[in-house]
Amino acid sequence: MTRLVRSLTTTPTTPPRTPGASLNYPDVGATAADRLPSGYRHLHHTVRIGRGEDAFETAGAAVTTWRMHRASGARVRSRAVRADPGVLVEVSLGLGPLRFTAPCEVIWTAYEEDRTGFAYGTLAGHPESGEESFVVDLHPDGSVWFTVTAFSRPAAWYTRLAGPLVPHLQHAYARHLGRSLRRIVEG
Repeated sequence: MTRLVRSLTTTPTTPPRTPGASLNYPDVGATAADRLPSGYRHLHHTVRIGRGEDAFETAGAAVTTWRMHRASGARVRSRAVRADPGVLVEVSLGLGPLRFTAPCEVIWTAYEEDRTGFAYGTLAGHPESGEESFVVDLHPDGSVWFTVTAFSRPAAWYTRLAGPLVPHLQHAYARHLGRSLRRIVEG
């Protein structure tokens, strides 16, 4: 089971502030639980990305150092080189004037023998309100799996206007992340 780790100290990557002070949703840490909170759209996507300890280590490092996100075409800004609780990260997708910026804070991390990953929560200014986790698991049979779990609801006028299109875009992006991570693992 993933350990929920929440830092109550500031990190050298951000100006002093209380982590979580500007998270724009109340259900902090819920992606580490077995059941996602009601009142949100839910996303759960799992894909096999490889086999063996090397694949697990490569995938875990790619997920927790933002490499997977960058390989998917997203722009990532963070002063931290890897995900740790309290780290701020800004992910942006799109082109030119259609680029959407998503400020987030890492909520929990898992750096375990057979599980590596993290979750970030949305901050004020994010087009959605909720949380998303990215986890790599090494199963007993040696297979390596990547899972994206999220809960969200619109937080901006344009995501409310997009309505039912947003969940389809979120699922498509989760699948794209899985393909990007598989390419990294395959070398």
